[in-house]
Amino acid sequence: MTKEVAMTALRQRMLEDMRIRNFSVHTQRGYLRYVRRFAEHFRRSPDRLSPEHVREYLLHLIDSGTRPGSLIQTVCALRFFFRNTLHRDLKENSWNLPFPKLEKKLPVVLSTEEVQRMLSVLKNTKHRAMLATLYDCGLRCGELIELRPTDLDSTRMLVRVRLGKGLKDRFVPFSTQLLELLRGYWRELRPPTYLFPGARIDRPIHRRQVNRICTNAASAAGIQKRVSPHTLRHSFATHLLEAGADVRTIQLLLGHASLSTTARYTHVSERHLHATKTPLELAEQGTIQRG
Repeated sequence: MTKEVAMTALRQRMLEDMRIRNFSVHTQRGYLRYVRRFAEHFRRSPDRLSPEHVREYLLHLIDSGTRPGSLIQTVCALRFFFRNTLHRDLKENSWNLPFPKLEKKLPVVLSTEEVQRMLSVLKNTKHRAMLATLYDCGLRCGELIELRPTDLDSTRMLVRVRLGKGLKDRFVPFSTQLLELLRGYWRELRPPTYLFPGARIDRPIHRRQVNRICTNAASAAGIQKRVSPHTLRHSFATHLLEAGADVRTIQLLLGHASLSTTARYTHVSERHLHATKTPLELAEQGTIQRG
């Protein structure tokens, strides 16, 4: 069997293994991509590579400046491939694939004024509707592009998010302002299948295009921060927290599995950061006792 045939057979087997476990299409593509890169690095079929090859490859990625998030995804993909597709016993010491420590960076958050500036510079109705929906509903980019017109319930003022992260459905509310914007967009384009189609009317817009629209809007609005579609989701959560919404409610709206994931927004919320006076302010008020 040639190398190309072997790779194709392994790829198909791994794809079937992921489909059986009901992995999302996004996860399937990512895992296949990471295993392919691993094999291409050594120019050999991945089933002929050993734990030492994995170790060498991870060190290569670290030395190349690969981000911890990508390293973790690589380890996850390789673990799945060797354990589920090749049925290797990963309990052996030689197959110990450690997870890199993930950096705990605080999310970038826009002010409400910055969000409005971003939306105001967009002259394209579709582009403005997309970014407004990301912010008003706190959606992930992958959830936005999968929206269909039938997912909007204007009577209950709710959007149904189908199969979000973890393949879970949820409902999120949306504002009357967004409803009016979407109605104007609908009258202009009348998309038949997806709410925000791409070049082909029957296919959703690509994530890269949404990211490009968001980045360009931030630049045109004079915002110096590094802005992505997920920044609007971070801003949604932070602004709700500052408005008095409890963390548990925000967790449900975002579709987070863990409350601790949502609680990180307390570290960037101005209301929470300014709730406690600084030592100098306390000293000035005579609250701190002198030793």
